[in-house]
Amino acid sequence: MISYLFMSNEQTHPLHATDKNILDSLITKKEPEDIDFINLARLINRYNGFPGEIEIKNDIEKILKFWKITKNQLFSNTKKIWSKSFRPTNTNKDLVGSSFDTSN
Repeated sequence: MISYLFMSNEQTHPLHATDKNILDSLITKKEPEDIDFINLARLINRYNGFPGEIEIKNDIEKILKFWKITKNQLFSNTKKIWSKSFRPTNTNKDLVGSSFDTSN
C-alpha cells in the first residue's frame, strides 16, 4: 500500500494568538465601542484572502452576527469613526501590526 502525504495550503498567521484573544474579547461585547469596531475591521482586512485560519474567519462571522452588522455596515461605521479624528492610544498594544500610525 502506498501512503501519500497531502500538504495543506492552509497556513497559520504569525499573529494568530494575539488576534484570537482580541476576537474572544469582542464576541462578548453586547455594545461594542469604537475601538471594537476598528479591531474587527482590521482583522477582517488582515485575514481576507489569507490561506487558512478558518477558526479566526469563523469567529469574525460569529461576531458580525452577534452584533447584527454586515461587513459593509462595519466598514462604513469605521470610516465615520476615523473621520471624527479617532486615533488609538499608544497604550493600546492590541493594534500592533495594524499599520496604524500612533505617533504624535
